[in-house]
Amino acid sequence: MSEAAATVSLAGNTLRRRRFKRTLVAMAAIGSTLFIVLTAWVVSLGPLPLAKAREVSTCVVDRNGKLVRAYAMADGRWRLPVDARKDVDPTYLKMLLAYEDRRFYSHIGVDPLALARAAYQLMSRGHIVSGGSTISMQLARLMEPRQRRSLYAKLRQIVGALELERAMNKDQILNLYLTLAPYGGNLEGIRAGSLAYFGKEPKHLSLAQAAMLVALPQSPERRRLDRHPNAARIARNRVLDRMVKAHVISAVEAAKAKAVPVPRLRKSMPILAPHSADRAAANGKHVSIIKLSLRPPGLTPKSLTHGPGFASKTITPSVSVRG
Repeated sequence: MSEAAATVSLAGNTLRRRRFKRTLVAMAAIGSTLFIVLTAWVVSLGPLPLAKAREVSTCVVDRNGKLVRAYAMADGRWRLPVDARKDVDPTYLKMLLAYEDRRFYSHIGVDPLALARAAYQLMSRGHIVSGGSTISMQLARLMEPRQRRSLYAKLRQIVGALELERAMNKDQILNLYLTLAPYGGNLEGIRAGSLAYFGKEPKHLSLAQAAMLVALPQSPERRRLDRHPNAARIARNRVLDRMVKAHVISAVEAAKAKAVPVPRLRKSMPILAPHSADRAAANGKHVSIIKLSLRPPGLTPKSLTHGPGFASKTITPSVSVRG
């Protein structure tokens, strides 16, 4: 190689190195700017209203913890406290996690695989098939005013889910989700939904009822049993089909559950020992659970009332209150 050619080659290499360095500097500057902007955006969102989300209806229970009477919140919503491990049917929980968030106990609030699947479905089919939201992300959405589906809303859910995972453990997140999940109208939470639609606590659900309660929160107004029973039935059966494919239930069990009619009337909340419950609630303001110990001589369960139109005997309670 001639001296002139070597000089040209050296100059070219120097120029390329300079361009590469300038590119790295530019990329670092852009990355830093984006990081600062993203950090400022996250900070501007502020913390999730966790204390407000934990507000629930006042519940009066008997000495064994059975619900005697619940009171709607100040804005008319029914939102009863729930402990998933004690208050909810295990089959329902298996179905919920299999349907909504299979990796709930292993992810950090966001499931990259679910988000990637949702993005692929959107690109391949041209419309949203699944949102890819974890239970933690859905809880973050429930804790704030409703937003239309958008990239901004999804990012907000992701940030909120990560915040929730830092503040609470998985059981606490699941409990709060089961307390806030919408079931149509003024019903929030699985206990309110189960009592209003099936007249029972969610730890006593049948398979058909459990599948229904999995399906309703996805579109609670369009699937309300008391207004759109056919849409509710279709959604319930879709959940049952998915559970068969996920090997959570058998095809025979699903077929039997599909044959169960959908209730079309909403039931009233339990009203047992109304006078005693009212007195206890008046004395136990600002607490969520009031324990009522009834010790009337000769009282039988038939003496209590459930719903309007029944007579009630006078009961003198011994009341203790716990928050």
